[in-house]
Amino acid sequence: MKESVLELFQQHPELSTLISVTISIVIAVLGLVPSFFVTAANILFFGFRNGLIISIAGEAIGAVIAFLLYRKGFRKTIIQKLSRFPQIQKLIEAQGQRAFWLILSLRLIPFVPSGLVTFAAAIGKVSAVTFVIASTLGKIPALFMEAYSVYEIGRFSWQGKIILLLIAVGLLFFLLRKS
Repeated sequence: MKESVLELFQQHPELSTLISVTISIVIAVLGLVPSFFVTAANILFFGFRNGLIISIAGEAIGAVIAFLLYRKGFRKTIIQKLSRFPQIQKLIEAQGQRAFWLILSLRLIPFVPSGLVTFAAAIGKVSAVTFVIASTLGKIPALFMEAYSVYEIGRFSWQGKIILLLIAVGLLFFLLRKS
């Protein structure tokens, strides 16, 4: 998939930023498709710094659009179906500062599907402003780790892989201890 996106960027370099953001929006709205391949393509095509910035922008814009679409269309019918996920149920009921910290925490955990967090927040009681701020702030470290790993893997450096693993384990330990 990464190769297809890179090929698209190379065929249309003047539109590559718009293409990247559009793909990120579609992924966010679909909710279940992982986005790491877009981040990888961004890092390889735009370089580390610009690729990271474009990835953050695309994911943040995608999350906002998905949040608004989900809030319009699914709120009433889905709340019961998500009752089997206790952390997600907490997010649905949360408001204000509690909602902010739940969204931020869930965005930092790489194993929690981004679409599920967006969906639960959208059908819940959290305000759009709280969601946008918490979601974007939570995505920044996660995308930085993702971008850094792509960058290091591209350089075949084992040190970067070990550092990344230690950071991920540390964040996971911190978040599990806090909840």
